[in-house]
Amino acid sequence: MIHPSSIIDPNAKISNNVVIGPHCVIGSGVELGSNTKLHSHINIKGNTKIGKNNEIFPFVSIGTPPQDLKYKGEKNSIIIGDNNKLREYVNINPGTSQGGTITKLGNNNLLMVYCHIAHDCNLGDNIVLANNVQVGGHVTIENNAIVGGSCAIHQYSRIGSLAMVGGMTGVLSDVIPFGLSIGNRYYLAGLNLIGLRRSIISNENIKIAIAKLVKINDFGNVNKNKSNIEDKVLSDACEAIIGAIYLDKGFNVAENFILRLWKDEIDKSVITIIDAKTKLQEYSLKNFKKLHE
Repeated sequence: MIHPSSIIDPNAKISNNVVIGPHCVIGSGVELGSNTKLHSHINIKGNTKIGKNNEIFPFVSIGTPPQDLKYKGEKNSIIIGDNNKLREYVNINPGTSQGGTITKLGNNNLLMVYCHIAHDCNLGDNIVLANNVQVGGHVTIENNAIVGGSCAIHQYSRIGSLAMVGGMTGVLSDVIPFGLSIGNRYYLAGLNLIGLRRSIISNENIKIAIAKLVKINDFGNVNKNKSNIEDKVLSDACEAIIGAIYLDKGFNVAENFILRLWKDEIDKSVITIIDAKTKLQEYSLKNFKKLHE
C-alpha cells in the first residue's frame, strides 16, 4: 500500500506487501524488501537496498550524500538487512571511495531517535544504539553491541561484539569485545558480564577459546574434541583476556602477557620505518664523513 501523497520514482523496486505512508520520497536506485513499512515523511535516496520486515519511522533520511569534504560524487551505496527498526530522525549516509563506497547495517538492529550513521560504517546484527548516538565515518560496530544515549564514536573506531558503552561516552578508539566502557572520554571499566550471560556464545565455547589461546590442553571440563572454535570467538576472547589483565594489573603485566605468547610473531612483523630526513642524514654521515673532520 502506497499513500497517494508519496513520491515514488518509477525505477525504484518495491517488493510485495510494502507499506509506504504519507509524504515519503523514494529515489530511483532504491530497493525495498517485502513487508517493510515506512510510516511517513521519509526520504530514501541513492543506491539504497533495504531488506525484509524493516520498520522505518517518520523523518528518517537514508542515502543522501555523505558529509565528507573528500567525497567527489563517486558511485556509492547503502545496504540494510532485515528486521531492523529505525526510529524518528535517524540518518544514514552512503560510503565514499576511501572506505569501499558502502555503508552497511545488518539484521535485527534498533536505532533509536536521532542516531546518525556516517559514511563507510559497518554495523552487524542485534545492535542497539540508544537515542542520539553519533557514529563517525569508517566505524565498525560488531554483533550484539549496545551503545548508550548521546554517545559520540570517533571515526575509524571499532566497537567489539557484546560490548556495552555507557551513555554520554566519547569513544576515541576501539572498545574490546565484551568490554564495558564509560566516561566522558571512555575508559575500560570491566567486562560486560550481563551481555556475556545473555549471549548465544556458550560458556563451553568461551572456555575452549581461552584454553586454546593460552595453549592449555586441559581446561576444567573442556572437551578436547571441540577444538574447532571459530576464529572470531577466539580473537574476541583474546581481546577480552588482555583487557581484563590490563584493568586488573596494569599496562606492564598486560604487555608481559602479550610478549610471553606472541613475542616471536611480533618481532617478525615489526618493520622499522625511517623517514626521508633520517635517511639523508645517515647517508651523509656514511659517505661524506671526511667533510666533517
